[in-house]
Amino acid sequence: MKPIQSNLKAWMNKSESFKENYQKMKQELLQDPEIKEFLAIHPELGQEEIDKNLIKLYEFKSQSKQCDHCASFGECKNMIQGYSPILQVTGDEIHIRYEKCHSRLLAEKEQEQNKLIQSLYMPKEILQARFSDIDNDSSRTQVLLKIFDFLEQAKHEIPKKGIYLHGIFGVGKTFLLGALANELKKYNISSTIIYMPEFVREMKASLKDDSVNEKMDLFKTTDILMLDDIGAEMHSAWFRDEILSSILQYRMMEGLPVFFTSNYNLEQLQTHLATTRTGVETLKAARIIERIQQVSDIMHVQGYNRRK
Repeated sequence: MKPIQSNLKAWMNKSESFKENYQKMKQELLQDPEIKEFLAIHPELGQEEIDKNLIKLYEFKSQSKQCDHCASFGECKNMIQGYSPILQVTGDEIHIRYEKCHSRLLAEKEQEQNKLIQSLYMPKEILQARFSDIDNDSSRTQVLLKIFDFLEQAKHEIPKKGIYLHGIFGVGKTFLLGALANELKKYNISSTIIYMPEFVREMKASLKDDSVNEKMDLFKTTDILMLDDIGAEMHSAWFRDEILSSILQYRMMEGLPVFFTSNYNLEQLQTHLATTRTGVETLKAARIIERIQQVSDIMHVQGYNRRK
């Protein structure tokens, strides 16, 4: 927005005389409904005080009040973006103070809420997912009802169990997690979404700077943990036994839910986790599966591959 003084000067430089422009400006200002109401509330202001403060009245009139002339926070037209002018009187002086407008408050709230979602190598599309973007597919009705039931309970107390979503490629399992995370932030519930193949690499890299325990503490204690595409990671007995087992054990003991997505059902996942370079470790894999069952309910996501 151009400075108030520049607009005023341009107005005064029209072909009409300065006095005529001044009187026209003054009449327009004093006929403005908000200014008329303000002056009616302050009868102590005489004509001299009003004339002395015309520029301030013009500054007030020319700006949007609580977003009435702004499409959004990003398109704010005011001198101070996201702030709405308010007239006030101190002594015989008119002053303008600025307070945050509705759009700015909403933008700040959304910014704070977005901090509640932490992610590790998740695409932007997933982090912006909404349930309203999910097409009406009867094959996923039971899964959605289960998720909505979780959300309803979370308004009062976070349930102790998440959901293990398994199904073929492209049926929208990960998208469901993103939509869930965005709903949870409305209740100030934090979520951490992790893409499992990158998670394994991240934790191995953390051995070099000795930050494994610090990162594990985050995954152990976040309100809602979401492990995307478990079983797709490069298999590592160390990761299974030292990282995944430890995180799931902690959350099981503390009653903290975990959400999973996988192309494997539990039986297939157990086979995958049991296979190591040194042989088949059925017992250790079975322990992981038992913990998954303790922190999540198992649901099959049906449908067709939407990536094709």
